[in-house]
Amino acid sequence: MAALLPAEWIKNWEKGGKSEFVQLCRALSENKNHDVGFRDIQQALYELAYHVVRGNLKHDQASNVLGDVIEFREDMPSILADVFCILDIETSCLEEKNKRDHFTQLVLACLYLVSDTVLKERLDPETLESLGLIKQSQQFNQKSVKIKTKLFYKQQKFNLLREENEGYAKLIAELGQDLSGNITSDLILENIKSLIGCFNLDPNRVLDIILEVYECRPEYDDFFVPLIESYMYMCEPQTLCHILGFKFKFYQDPSGETPSSLYRVAAVLLQHNLIDLEDLYVHLLPGDNTIIEEHKREIVEAKQIVRKLTMVVLSSEKTEEKEKEKEKEEEKTEKPPDNQKLGLLEALLKIGDWHHSQSIMDQMPPFYATSHKPIAIALCQLVHVTVEPLYRRVGVPKGAKGSPISSLPNKRAPKQAESFEELRKEVFNMLCYLGPHLSHDPILFAKVVRLGKAFMKEFQSDGSKQEDKEKMETLFSCLLSITDQVLLPSLSLMDCNACMSEELWGMFKTFPYQYRYRLYGQWKNETYNSHPLLVKVKAQTIDRAKYIMKRLTKENVKPSGRQIGKLSHSNPTILFDYILSQIQKYDNLITPVVDSLKYLTSLNYDVLAYCIIEALANPEKERMKHDDTTISSWLQSLASFCGAVFRKYPIELAGLLQYVANQLKAGKSFDLLILKEVVQKMAGIEITEEMTMEQLEAMTGGEQLKAEGGYFGQIRNTKKSSQRLKDALLDHDLALPLCLLMAQQRNGVIFQEGGEKHLKLVGKLYDQCHDTLVQFGGFLASNLSTEDYIKRVPSIDVLCNEFHTPHDAAFFLSRPMYAHHISSKYDELKKAEKGNKQQHKVHKYITSCELVMAPVHEAVISLHLPKVWDDISPQFYATFWSLTMYDLAVPHSSYDREVNKLKVQMKAIDDNQEMPPNKKKKEKERCTALQDKLLEEEKKQLEHVQRVLQRLKLEKDNWLLAKSTKNETITKFLQLCIFPRCIFSAIDAVYCAHFVELVHQQKTPNFSTLLCYDRVFSDIIYTVASCTENEASRYGRFLCCMLETVTRWHSDRVIYEKECGNYPGFLTILRATGFDGGNKADQLDYENFRHVVHKWHYKLTKASVHCLETGEYTHIRNILIVLTKILPWYPKVLNLGQALERRVHKICQEEKEKRPDLYALAMGYSGQLKSRKPFMIPENEFHHKDPPARNAVPATVQNGPGGAGMPTSLTINTVRLEEGTTEETADKLKEKSQGVVKVINKTVNATPKVTTSNGNSASNSKIIKEKDDKEKSGKEKDKEKKDKTPAATPEMKALGKDGKDKPKEERANKDEKAREIKEKTPKSDKDKEKVKKEEKASKEEKSKTVVTIIESKSTAEKEREKEPSRERDLAKEMKSKENAKGGEKVPVAGSLKSPVPRSETSESEREQKRRKVDTHSSPSHSSTVKDNLNELKDSSAKHYVNHTTPTLSKSKEREVEKKDLDKSRERSREREKKDEKDRKDRKRDHSNSDREVPQDSTKRRKEENGTTGSSKHSKSESPSDSPRLNEKEKDKNKSKSSGKEKGDSIKAEKMEKSSSGSKKESRHDKEKAEKKEKRDSTGGKEEKKHHKSSDKHR
Repeated sequence: MAALLPAEWIKNWEKGGKSEFVQLCRALSENKNHDVGFRDIQQALYELAYHVVRGNLKHDQASNVLGDVIEFREDMPSILADVFCILDIETSCLEEKNKRDHFTQLVLACLYLVSDTVLKERLDPETLESLGLIKQSQQFNQKSVKIKTKLFYKQQKFNLLREENEGYAKLIAELGQDLSGNITSDLILENIKSLIGCFNLDPNRVLDIILEVYECRPEYDDFFVPLIESYMYMCEPQTLCHILGFKFKFYQDPSGETPSSLYRVAAVLLQHNLIDLEDLYVHLLPGDNTIIEEHKREIVEAKQIVRKLTMVVLSSEKTEEKEKEKEKEEEKTEKPPDNQKLGLLEALLKIGDWHHSQSIMDQMPPFYATSHKPIAIALCQLVHVTVEPLYRRVGVPKGAKGSPISSLPNKRAPKQAESFEELRKEVFNMLCYLGPHLSHDPILFAKVVRLGKAFMKEFQSDGSKQEDKEKMETLFSCLLSITDQVLLPSLSLMDCNACMSEELWGMFKTFPYQYRYRLYGQWKNETYNSHPLLVKVKAQTIDRAKYIMKRLTKENVKPSGRQIGKLSHSNPTILFDYILSQIQKYDNLITPVVDSLKYLTSLNYDVLAYCIIEALANPEKERMKHDDTTISSWLQSLASFCGAVFRKYPIELAGLLQYVANQLKAGKSFDLLILKEVVQKMAGIEITEEMTMEQLEAMTGGEQLKAEGGYFGQIRNTKKSSQRLKDALLDHDLALPLCLLMAQQRNGVIFQEGGEKHLKLVGKLYDQCHDTLVQFGGFLASNLSTEDYIKRVPSIDVLCNEFHTPHDAAFFLSRPMYAHHISSKYDELKKAEKGNKQQHKVHKYITSCELVMAPVHEAVISLHLPKVWDDISPQFYATFWSLTMYDLAVPHSSYDREVNKLKVQMKAIDDNQEMPPNKKKKEKERCTALQDKLLEEEKKQLEHVQRVLQRLKLEKDNWLLAKSTKNETITKFLQLCIFPRCIFSAIDAVYCAHFVELVHQQKTPNFSTLLCYDRVFSDIIYTVASCTENEASRYGRFLCCMLETVTRWHSDRVIYEKECGNYPGFLTILRATGFDGGNKADQLDYENFRHVVHKWHYKLTKASVHCLETGEYTHIRNILIVLTKILPWYPKVLNLGQALERRVHKICQEEKEKRPDLYALAMGYSGQLKSRKPFMIPENEFHHKDPPARNAVPATVQNGPGGAGMPTSLTINTVRLEEGTTEETADKLKEKSQGVVKVINKTVNATPKVTTSNGNSASNSKIIKEKDDKEKSGKEKDKEKKDKTPAATPEMKALGKDGKDKPKEERANKDEKAREIKEKTPKSDKDKEKVKKEEKASKEEKSKTVVTIIESKSTAEKEREKEPSRERDLAKEMKSKENAKGGEKVPVAGSLKSPVPRSETSESEREQKRRKVDTHSSPSHSSTVKDNLNELKDSSAKHYVNHTTPTLSKSKEREVEKKDLDKSRERSREREKKDEKDRKDRKRDHSNSDREVPQDSTKRRKEENGTTGSSKHSKSESPSDSPRLNEKEKDKNKSKSSGKEKGDSIKAEKMEKSSSGSKKESRHDKEKAEKKEKRDSTGGKEEKKHHKSSDKHR
């Protein structure tokens, strides 16, 4: 503390220090703050005296100044005495004697200022002696001890005999008289004093009697309290406390019971501060330690009860235990010990002494006091009184009177609350002491909740100042604490009070869900452990819940539901936690549980929502099954339960939706399952890949048709629930964030969740994410108003560039916005000017489209690189992405189907006799209304579609710019439009197929329909392999719809001519961009189209087989899904179907044990494929050519369809091109052998080198023809053989054989490899001769002009007609050689790496022939030999696969083989000569004149068609159309053939059969072949071979 007396003052004391000191003392004594002044004066005087003691100041100077100062305050002498007292103690301890002397001199000098008596009180006896104030210190000490003893220890002995009883009688009469008059306590006190004096009464006994009388007359507080207070002035202060203590002690024996009147008297005296609580508390029993032990014991007992309840006890033991427990409980209830502390507490509470009550409760464990009902009730009553005025003002509900509560009579009770701020000061504190025991007073509970509600109303209304806001914030947090610590625990202890639950919800619903859920979390996880009673309640609730859940079935939903409801009113968290744990284990409980929850209160529903989220977020649960490929069943069950419960009951969704959004933010997509279920159940929007075509068709109609026919589950009455879902999304701004998060997460799944997880699971999660996005987007589109939608969804460029939304998803979200926008603009324009003409309407529609879509066209430009827009216009891109199936076609059949259903329903209602008439009427009205709605919707859609088609007609010319090539245009179209969208959803898949057809029908410039279809069917391996399961299904749907269109055109010439005949999409010559003019000759004719379709079917087979043979899970699964989807239209051709069937059968066998899901898929497909078999047709019925006749047709027709979109227009420089073709084909072969994958890829852009003037690459058409001719002829001959035509030529036989074996196309790799080994043997001399001859021929042919090229096609056809039999002969030769050496090789049926096995035996010969054909053919043909080679080679490879006949002995075999060999050699020589002759004749004819060209080419055209000779029939499915054809063929063949040849061919067949039989012998070779297969699986062998043979030809 800073010195008040500076050293300068002491130094200059006389000059100015003295006066300064006096001024200081005056100032201090005038200080208004009494305490501060007192302390400072003390310090000033002390410092002055201390300076004297140290000798800095003389004692007389000090005594003089003290004399001046002493008058400033009354208590100055006392202060000075205190200072002397302190200095006395300090100086007596010092060793320096001079300081002690200075002190003594100072005191002596000041004796005139302080009285002796005061000094005698304060100073030490020794000091007093030295000052001369007492004679001897020793005597002084003795005297003081005697006086003290007399005062404190000597008891007054009242002689009882001397006391007169009359005095006590008079005293009682005095106290017991009527006190209502003017009698005051002072008057009575005087009388009492007189009585004590007169009758010599003991004052303590008098006090005791006064207390006794007060106990009996509690209503006279105002009289007795002042009386006792006055009386106490005559007694020692402790006397009253001691007397009360003795009274309490009297009742402390075990049988005694303290009367409540005594508690009350003690309480009143405490309240008036006549006694101290600390003094009285020690007299009360039981001790605090006992109370704490008892509390601990209660907790232990509660835990034991819990343990017993959770233990499994057998029934016999149960009964015994119950009896024991009953006995124990009876003992307990018999005699609760008398707790005086609690009795006093209760009395204090009753009189409203909150201050002392609090002190007592603080001494005890928490909630110990209030766990005794009387105390809880007393405290509740005090709260009632305190909140009364505020409750009357703000809390009473409208229309309720309520019973007012009068305030407590005494003024010392807590002040009643008039405002919320006052409520916080006292009431909240009281409530906290009450804790869960507010449950004893439901009325008070309701009052507190209503006050909370009123506060929240005030809190949420704005107009308050900043200070008030802060106060309100504090109050709000207090209210939350009260809710957590008092209201919810009290609710748990109430006995199923539904009204309280609802009352509480009234307040809760004003809290944001975050606060509510926090409270529920505390309630569930912490509150129940805070108090023994709650621990017991929790255990009992779980026990009861188990009892109910064990008995819950679909049949007893109502009674069980009532029990659940009853239990849930008080302890929802515990109950729901148990129910949810059961649902996670047994999903069959979901339906009964959902139904049984109808008796819950609103609060309970909210708690249920919280419990569901908590269960979902449980970190201990694995979200995947142990195999890591599927989502855990508990999560699936919970999701399913979520959907059902949120749909059926009005539960707030915000928390759940936010949870899903947060999980997505964290990159976890498992929980999307919940969103999917909720949207499905609440909005009736279902996402399933198993939709039937009827449902899909219904989904392309209006909302009503969708609801009626589009979904599996007819989820009705979704209006309210979908409105709730919409509101939750909009109120919490979750609609767009969820969409964007899903769109981003979809791609994120692969990277964020793909790492360690199984591919199958990643695919599943991707699908789930995608499906939920589609479903959710669909929900928003159909439920949000235009304004809401437009307000929330940003423009397409913002979505893609800023939010990084994938384009397909971005357009999916924006699409409804465009549709809404256009329709609203259109309505505006219609209202603006009334023009009813259709044209006016269309014009307005187009205007509104332009207005809405113009900014979109601008926006999409930023989505792709600038060069994209060279081929397709932004308008086309935006149009494609912004339209839907609803805009393109009206599903009339769906509308009709639904209307008919309703008619049938109405008829059934009419026929139903049991239905009451009013119900009948209602049902019929419902059906009629629905029917009208559907018809109205259909009409509306029809008008809309017409408008859209008009718009497209106007737009189409600007769609495809094709600044590079048509091929490139189609690439861009497929890459940016079709492929992303066709796997987006099932309806989008249908839309894409339909859109392609529409673009074709609109005769869109620069759009090659042929190219587009070709690209789609040719390259499916990569697409299929990169799909997820659901994408594969959608891709399958897309292919199915594309095939449907193609099959329709294929089925009937009339349809083809009508829909494709004169359309620019079917031009086979792709001229420079600007020109799409229709030269009829450039169009692909019907027959060639059928060849093209066959080629597509073949490509599909090839790709399918490849995928099935990879062994990759994804490839196999996806191709099986795709095949299942396209089953209605593929396979149509028998041999392709059989090839597929074999592969699928193999999968079934291999995967049965390994991958059961693949096995199931394969079995499913296999069964369906078998059922389609009767509808398949032989290849010769699928596509054919006419018999030969010589009529003129323009030659260019032959150029066939642009297989991969290459021009076939002939130019003079073809001759030059021709020379390169052989080399090219060799290269191509090399490429080919790299494996199927490359093949498929290459067919897109085959032979880039060979280009004509317009920059497009050359056409594939020949491939198709060649392959098809062969396959067809094969099929036909097959039939003839069956008919046993007597004179069929050996060639025909061979062809027949070939045709028959075609189905066995795909044989094992092992066969192939085995054959490859054989083929290493050197070729025969004759082969070499042939090679030379053919090389000569080819050189001659090269010098021919273009005319020759065209003409020579017929030769090529003839050659090809002979080719198969020749190949077969050669094959036999090679084989017989092999067999002669010992028949080493045994081909075994197994898996092939390439889709079709290749026989390498007759390879070189075939290649030579092909060279011949090449040298004659057009550039288009020669450049695509690559494809054809494989196909021809494939088809010829089937001669000796899998024929089983009994094996012959080896010697016989050899003989037969030798003969056969000789014959075959002769035959081949003859044929060679004939060929040469033909060729020379033809050359001579051509040199004559060029005028004959058209005629000859027509002949050739006819000849070509003739060689394959398949019947024309309108439907590709009907094999029954061909009998007439077969007869013609027989006649034709009779004329050609001779009996001798027939004999030869039969021998050849036998020979072949026997050789194939013998091949099955050597197992050793089989193993070798297998090893080889492994080594050569890359296809390197084949590559080398192709390469060699092509070199030879060169």
